[in-house]
This record gives sequence, structure tokens and C-alpha cells, in this order.
Amino acid sequence: MTSILRSSQALQLTLALIKPDAVAHPLILEAIHQQILSNKFLIVRMRELLWRKEDCQRFYQEHEDSVISASREIAAFFPDFSEQRWYEEEEPQLRCGPVCYSPEGGVHCIAGTGGPGPA
Repeated sequence: MTSILRSSQALQLTLALIKPDAVAHPLILEAIHQQILSNKFLIVRMRELLWRKEDCQRFYQEHEDSVISASREIAAFFPDFSEQRWYEEEEPQLRCGPVCYSPEGGVHCIAGTGGPGPA
């Protein structure tokens, strides 16, 4: 499925965390995934991981409601993700389209590239 966003405003990064009890039920996980897509969010990275209870507690203890915290949290989950590079290279292409959703990778990508990243 290909779509074109055509927005004059820059896209924003949002980190979505799905808790283990939802991930344990495939139908619930799929419903959450469909809800994200139906609300017109673009999924630019996706990762499954298993954290120990201590890791989760430390993550939430450090959580602050700020842009700095969001950047730190994205870096914790996606260490190879460059937020600056994303805003400079990928965001303008995703915003102006065309954009495809790849069910295999579970992410949106610039049409014709098959994966996240610039064309």
C-alpha cells in the first residue's frame, strides 16, 4: 500500500512501547498494530526485546516528560538510529511521500526502497 502524506509540517518522532501482557496475545498485538496504522502513524523502526524487571524499573525511573527524555529513550531502544540524520534525510522524504508500509518489516518506508532510510 503506497500513500503520499504531503505535509508542510515536520513529522515528529514518537516512541511506542507495548507491554509484555499485550505482546503475549497475538490478536491483541495485531489489534494494537492496526490501531497505530489506522491513526495514520508511520512506523519507521520496530524492535522486539525482552527486558528484565530491573531494566524496566530503571527505564521508567529515569523517564521525564521532555524532548531530551524522548531522545534518550529512542537511543536506548535503537542505538544505531541517528535522530539528526532522520530529521535531515528521512523525515522530508516520508512527509512528502510516496510512502509504503512493509508488512514483512513492520515499518513504513519511502516507496521503492523496501526499508527504512533515504531512497
